[in-house]
Amino acid sequence: MRKLLVVLFAAALALPAAAQDAFPSKPIRMVVGYGPGGGTDVMARLIAARMTELMGSSVFVENRPGASGILAAGQVAKAPADGYTIMMGVISLNAIQPSLQANLPFDPIKDFAPIALTASVPHFIVVPPGFEAKTVRELIAYAKANPGKISYPSAGNGTTPHIAGEMFRSMTGTDMVHVPYKSTGQSMPDLLAGRLQVGFDTLPTTATHVKSGKLRALAVTSAKRLADFPDVPTVEEAGVPGYRFSTWYGLFAPGGTPPAVVAKLHAETTRALNAPETHAKLVEMGADGSVTRTPEEFAALVRSDIARFAKVVKDANIKLE
Repeated sequence: MRKLLVVLFAAALALPAAAQDAFPSKPIRMVVGYGPGGGTDVMARLIAARMTELMGSSVFVENRPGASGILAAGQVAKAPADGYTIMMGVISLNAIQPSLQANLPFDPIKDFAPIALTASVPHFIVVPPGFEAKTVRELIAYAKANPGKISYPSAGNGTTPHIAGEMFRSMTGTDMVHVPYKSTGQSMPDLLAGRLQVGFDTLPTTATHVKSGKLRALAVTSAKRLADFPDVPTVEEAGVPGYRFSTWYGLFAPGGTPPAVVAKLHAETTRALNAPETHAKLVEMGADGSVTRTPEEFAALVRSDIARFAKVVKDANIKLE
């Protein structure tokens, strides 16, 4: 009897491990809180496709735009904590919105389990080819001579193009008008057509248009020039000392997801990021895909950036329209 009890106890201990080894046993839903075509959506589809290929189990993207990603995040926060609903997060939603919104439908720390930081990307300051400003200094001069007559879009209040634009406005003493859309996919046609005068969006969103000549890049928001765009100066070089801005993307599961499931998702995400095809695509997009961190390191980054952007929002007096 004693031997039987030992065997049964050992089998009971093995059950959770076996269940974890079986994950995933059904498709995984990767929620994006923005419409198709924006940087978060582009990143999600790239990672989801590679994870599907490597895991042999479907990872599909579900776009749920609205309220600058807040609606989707609130839904993911309340989803079953089993690893089958995850979210492609972004710095604007997970680290900046807490400083802009008093009553978020989620706690940015408690309600999410960070899985992996997937990439970091700089932004371009872009203008339509017909716009008269050819440099950042000319843009600043034009804006000061024409207060309130320059408009720039974003994928919603508090998103990174909005914050990047507000930082630029604050640091240059210019008066520009923010025009929030539901997604970059909706705003881009207006920027390309010249109905908007300047954009502050991410490289995954703007690089193709810059290469095709449909947009002109005045500057890049990184610390150094990009190898693929050697003629595009940094914003600091172009005349705004201290201006740097990058967007990170990362995967999150609902808070309370078992650590073993988070570890499995982290391992599969890392495999997807390290695949040569993914790496090449990220480089083409101007994204740094080598920034992947452990779930614990990613959680620390989120906490740090929440505190950092609370100061940025306060110092720049950024308010939602």
